[in-house]
Amino acid sequence: MSDAYDAIVLGGGAAGLMCAATAGQRGRRAVVIDHADEVGKKILISGGGRCNFTNIGTVPERFLSANPHFARSAQSRYMPADFLALVERHGIAWHEKTLGQLFCDGSARQIVAMLLDECAAGGVDVACGEAIRAVDHGDGQYRVTVGARTLTAPVLVIATGGPSIPKMGASGFAYDLARHFGLKLIEPRPALVPLTLAGDDLLFRTLAGVAAEVVARCGTAAFREAALFTHRGLSGPAILQISSYWRRGEAVGIDFLPERTSGWLVAAKRAGPGSSLKRALGHSLPDRLATTLADQLSLPGELGNIPDRMLAAAEARLADWRFTPNGSEGFAKAEVTAGGIATAGLSSKTMEATNVPGLYAIGEAVDVTGWLGGYNFQWAWASGHAAGQAV
Repeated sequence: MSDAYDAIVLGGGAAGLMCAATAGQRGRRAVVIDHADEVGKKILISGGGRCNFTNIGTVPERFLSANPHFARSAQSRYMPADFLALVERHGIAWHEKTLGQLFCDGSARQIVAMLLDECAAGGVDVACGEAIRAVDHGDGQYRVTVGARTLTAPVLVIATGGPSIPKMGASGFAYDLARHFGLKLIEPRPALVPLTLAGDDLLFRTLAGVAAEVVARCGTAAFREAALFTHRGLSGPAILQISSYWRRGEAVGIDFLPERTSGWLVAAKRAGPGSSLKRALGHSLPDRLATTLADQLSLPGELGNIPDRMLAAAEARLADWRFTPNGSEGFAKAEVTAGGIATAGLSSKTMEATNVPGLYAIGEAVDVTGWLGGYNFQWAWASGHAAGQAV
């Protein structure tokens, strides 16, 4: 393995492998460096081991960033159909689940193998299992010390991700590098993460294991998917989605009965005055959840004995039940990191730092965070491809 390259890619995840493969197949001499014993560890655990590798519903509005327009350029030049064509060219069987999510029929290892094959086709070197000891820059060259060797290149690509899931080896290394080279950061925070409850909401933790389809809201964001009560608070797809928008101190609103129209509870009273609120809720909700909500609403006796105004108030609360999480389960349980290297200092076309020639940042390390369901992989492919075309 030579020590002189055209491009050094730090991080052997989705974005880094895509970047290196793209650059290598353009004739660039590229190397991927990863401290883990194998590349693509987050790919391997994604989608329950089947890798939710993209989402056909990818649009810029489904990504969070301090600059919501930044991701448009890269995404417009490498779309879900482009990655799907690569998957099919490698003979990987796939299927679509709900909401445009695409998964391997077999194993996520097929995606990692595909990316390594693409790297091999471009003559990319891959170095795993050695920590990066130093990174510096001078005379137009970046120098990366790995073990006893120092690699040099005029291009350095930061693709080491964020600190989500530290047990997989994730860290804030990308941010340390960004600061070293004078790039600004948007404060990193856990995203796509379960929320925790305390205080008056503690009683809902007794519902651990109960799930229901709801609409979760925070600010102007709203997601209709399953919510799951846990022994620590709230999880499930609807909550993971809304967690990316949530800030400490804010309330999360839950519509427990999104299919019900206004006046349904008064109509239930007319249809069955001898019925109870618990029974009315039990037609649409799991029994334990229906019981807890009915107990909390404290409406007396049979529906026929409850004034319409009280039923209307109960309806309104069920349609916007407010929880105020006291936090989240943090980076340990977060699927991704929101925030990161500020896009204001990067080219949206190439991902190169505007004030540091030859320095690029891609993937999760950058302040672009997608929804749950394959969007973050699509950003990795698109940003990695953009940088790989430019280096």
